[in-house]
Amino acid sequence: MRFLIDANLPRAAVALLAKLGHQVEFARDVGLAAAPDSEIAARARATGAALLTRDLDFANIRQYMPADYPGIVVLRLPDDATARAIVDMIERFVREPVFLAALGGRLAIVEMDRVRFRPRLE
Repeated sequence: MRFLIDANLPRAAVALLAKLGHQVEFARDVGLAAAPDSEIAARARATGAALLTRDLDFANIRQYMPADYPGIVVLRLPDDATARAIVDMIERFVREPVFLAALGGRLAIVEMDRVRFRPRLE
C-alpha cells in the first residue's frame, strides 16, 4: 500500500512502513513540512496514497470526504505520546489485514483501544 505520512508524525513511522513493504512518502521530505492541510490532501489524492496523520482536521468528513481518498488514517493520541507509542500504534493498525483492505475510501480513526471507520465496516 502507498502512504503519505504527515509532518506531525515521527520519521520512525516512515522506516516502519517501508520495512513492512509499503511505499512511503514523508511530508517533510517532499516540501510539505509546513503546508496547509489542503496541499497535503491534494498530494495524497494525486499520488494515490492513504494519508496517515495526527491532525484531527482530517477527521472532518465534510471537508475531506473519505470517498475522495485512498484512505485517511487519523491517530488520536495524548499530546505527550512518545514517538515509540505512535509507531507502535501505527504498526498495530497496518498489521491488521482487515483494516488495510477496508481503508480505501474510508476514514479510520485509530485510538489506543479501538479503531473506528467512516463509513462503518459492515
